[in-house]
Amino acid sequence: MKYNISHFLTKLIEHEGMVLTVYEDSLGIETIGIGRNLKDRGISKEELEYMDIVNIGAVYDHGITEADARYLAMNDIKIVENELVAVHPCVEKLDSVRQLVLMDMAFNMGVPRLCKFLKMWNAIHEQNYEAASFEMLDSRWAKQVGRRATILSDAMKNGEF
Repeated sequence: MKYNISHFLTKLIEHEGMVLTVYEDSLGIETIGIGRNLKDRGISKEELEYMDIVNIGAVYDHGITEADARYLAMNDIKIVENELVAVHPCVEKLDSVRQLVLMDMAFNMGVPRLCKFLKMWNAIHEQNYEAASFEMLDSRWAKQVGRRATILSDAMKNGEF
């Protein structure tokens, strides 16, 4: 992939925020750090060991550090990237900005939900980024995330942030 992972992490923090204690996201799902979904992904034993945290209970009781949040987010980025490229190999051929847009969307809503944007994906395959941008905004996701959708849609259309 061509996108800059450090730049992406910065964008994720801007869009997702960074909360070092367990909280409920807009859908009521327990979350921590930079959008780590504790219900679906949780925190693995290996991740807890790396962060020098005894068990998941300690995360609920005391939270995590900023370094821990960044570590978990980098792990999530790798997982999302692998999932996205597995179902849409065309992503690897896109420029870095459009890769970052799709990674941001995938990180936010999950790859399975992003795959349901059929008209957007058809437009991307046709390299019709204006249509892809329109389809991004013509969605429930855009209404849920507001300004984030506008920023990402503009980047998809213009190839720059």
